[in-house]
Amino acid sequence: MQSEERQKRIQEHLSKVEFASLEDLSSIVTASISTVRRDLDLLESKGVLKRTHGGARSTGARVEDFSTSLKNTPQLTEKEAIGQACAALILPNQTVIVDAGTTCFHVARHLEAKSPHIVTNSLPVAQHFAGSNQLEVVVTGGVIYPRLGVLVGPLAVAVFGQVQADVAILSCGGITVEGITNSHSLLIEIQLAMINSARRVILCVDHTKFGRQSITRLCDLEMIDVLITDQAPSAEMVAALAKANVELIVTDELAAWTGADAGEPATNSGEPAGSRLEAATASAATGSRGGRKAAPKPIREQKPRAIVEPEEEGFLD
Repeated sequence: MQSEERQKRIQEHLSKVEFASLEDLSSIVTASISTVRRDLDLLESKGVLKRTHGGARSTGARVEDFSTSLKNTPQLTEKEAIGQACAALILPNQTVIVDAGTTCFHVARHLEAKSPHIVTNSLPVAQHFAGSNQLEVVVTGGVIYPRLGVLVGPLAVAVFGQVQADVAILSCGGITVEGITNSHSLLIEIQLAMINSARRVILCVDHTKFGRQSITRLCDLEMIDVLITDQAPSAEMVAALAKANVELIVTDELAAWTGADAGEPATNSGEPAGSRLEAATASAATGSRGGRKAAPKPIREQKPRAIVEPEEEGFLD
């Protein structure tokens, strides 16, 4: 590939994702990292992009305010229900890793009552808890990935490598019977560190992620403990999750069990809807209605832990 074509592809890719690592760009243009560095230096001299540690960022991207982006969240109702169901599984005072992305943000919105110790690389999550005196929040360092408001890079990975967490709450770009994927190798590196630092991993995804395969592989289904979604996936997917010993919780089924929407303020008896949802989620986690209970997994040792390394290829939601 000629240099002009490589540089054109680099510009086109950055216009879509706003930030990319050297490894991603090298895969996309099928050139060595040293060649990509030279292309980036040239493009930076033209004002097309800005070099960063380990990659490059588009200079033409318009970054919306995080709160504005969250208001326009796709599948907002579904993600809110997933967030409530996930928060119901968290015990008081646990140490909880919260991933970036809108689904995990909606989990974080319901965590304050549990007084957890939060560790996150998500700026929207950190901002949400900034005014709270009910819990402790640790924010990783790193380079800001503008479109997502997420901190990435070696510093963020190093922080998660030092954490001993009870639970890691993650999302992803796609999930199939072959495993879990995401759209950016920088996100994959951090998510693997999150998985490796937690005793229990909860994956929160809305129904649109099933059957979707993103660019980069994150891990096999066996690496997660619980999957929470808004609609039951296909029979093939349910079977694959059962084979991988993954507990499946479906919020549509929880809502049917409680007899009302999770957002309803109270039942006829005066019981808060949130209490009903928490009871339903707890029952799902023990194999009752609303969930498909897998066989109990042993408590995982936090380090070392076998992980699936990301493939060398080529949004968090």
